[in-house]
Amino acid sequence: MATVSIGDFSMDEEHDKYTVLGVDDDPGALAVLESVADSLGYVFLAADNPIDGLQLVADHGPDIVLLDVMMPGMNGFEVCRRIKESDDTRLIPVVLVTALDSRDARLRGIEAGCDDFVTKPLDRLEIKAKMRSLVKTRRLNENLEDAEAVLVSVARVIEARDETTGDHCDRLIRLARSFGQHLELTREQIKALSRAGVLHDIGKIGIPDSVLLKPGKLTEEEWDIMKLHPGIGAELLAPLRTMRLVVPIVRHHHERWDGAGYPDGLSGEGVPFLARVFQILDAYDALRSERPYKRAFTHEESINILRSESEDGKWDPDIVEHFTVFMTHHSKGDDKGAAE
Repeated sequence: MATVSIGDFSMDEEHDKYTVLGVDDDPGALAVLESVADSLGYVFLAADNPIDGLQLVADHGPDIVLLDVMMPGMNGFEVCRRIKESDDTRLIPVVLVTALDSRDARLRGIEAGCDDFVTKPLDRLEIKAKMRSLVKTRRLNENLEDAEAVLVSVARVIEARDETTGDHCDRLIRLARSFGQHLELTREQIKALSRAGVLHDIGKIGIPDSVLLKPGKLTEEEWDIMKLHPGIGAELLAPLRTMRLVVPIVRHHHERWDGAGYPDGLSGEGVPFLARVFQILDAYDALRSERPYKRAFTHEESINILRSESEDGKWDPDIVEHFTVFMTHHSKGDDKGAAE
């Protein structure tokens, strides 16, 4: 039994037998694939046509699919594309089995999302090596996704406990996507900002309720405890490689341009760029939202406050100006008291 640990969270993985699916209209090729799978102790499923193959993928979620390219009705490139387009099956490794050893065929396979190729006539040793490698990759990716899903659920629970924030996380996700596109960030950077919309305060799980849910003003000692949450959140996310760009946002979204923030007192461009971008989104949504201690400010008031705070050294002035230009168009007709 293997254990994947994320901070104090651990997940045990039962080593069920790996499942291999072969899809080929050639009975001889299926027999070779089955014998290799049997030699490894894997469960083997077979289909002699694309439609049955896709149904087996949906029903059984195999750990690897070995897929013939040249089949009647639907070729292997299209079957692979359908597997990779579904959120439920996109992580399943697909190996295209082909007698076509041309550059064009390989390019078409890559465009369809395949993970590897084998050529006919089939080499048992090659197939065995690819099966061993890719089924392990599949289980690892599954565990990473499961761990991420648990962390997102925890973050949502934390948000729900604070009745004053409403749909704060969902609004941040929408703002992150739109502003990220405005800044012409990469797809991965925009994804990181969106994930941070949900996960930025996950470290509050380590803050005692007596501090986290206190209705009045925090004492100096209580505030010191509250300041621990960015570091706790970063530690929770750090083991996940999918969170590589999210961790600096979570750790540093309370830093300040002038160095007066926390937890590390970073300043200026020493604060990671995506953290500086996220700060503005978080601050704007907080200004636009009603809280027990404040009314919801209008868009114009919120922008003026951000600009004033930027002049005082709180925010990156360049990003505030970019955000002002972006929101000039984004918020037209929107003055309903909360960020849309």
